[in-house]
Amino acid sequence: MIGPRFVPLVPLVAALALGGCGPSEKEQMAADYCPRPFQVQDAQNLTRFKPGSAGDPRDIMFQAEMTGAATGCSLGKGQMNVNLVVRVAVTPGPAVSSGTTSVPYFVRVLDGNGRVLQGQEFNADFPLTPSGPAKTSREELTLTLPFSKPSDVISYQIAVGLKPTMQELEYNRRSGQR
Repeated sequence: MIGPRFVPLVPLVAALALGGCGPSEKEQMAADYCPRPFQVQDAQNLTRFKPGSAGDPRDIMFQAEMTGAATGCSLGKGQMNVNLVVRVAVTPGPAVSSGTTSVPYFVRVLDGNGRVLQGQEFNADFPLTPSGPAKTSREELTLTLPFSKPSDVISYQIAVGLKPTMQELEYNRRSGQR
């Protein structure tokens, strides 16, 4: 049983306990203004054929898919630090050679008008064999977005996608892969 002399302390203890539960103002601002990634429609899938192939399914080296992207942000002095996670899945095809297979992908930071402010290309590397299982990769990147005030980045978006060649892009469009 709580004695009468401890009752006045209950609100104080509760306030102290609850005061540390939520995010700080800076953390909340980073979460509110954090650019959300989106996957470019024509760059979500990639089917790579062996060189010289006319598109025969037996000539598929691998099929890749971007399966997701997410961001988390923190504010620094005059900049937003964006932790971007991109997930890529790849399935070996009948024409894959044993060894490391590189799946190209890109990241672009766009302003509110769709202009590219930053952009870079990367590779997700997978050890594949012809009879091996599908593989997944979790690629982690850090982007730094300078600003005058944090609300400057509220209209930014992050575009991500696999990087097919023109022939691979045409194949995706013909076969209904988007």
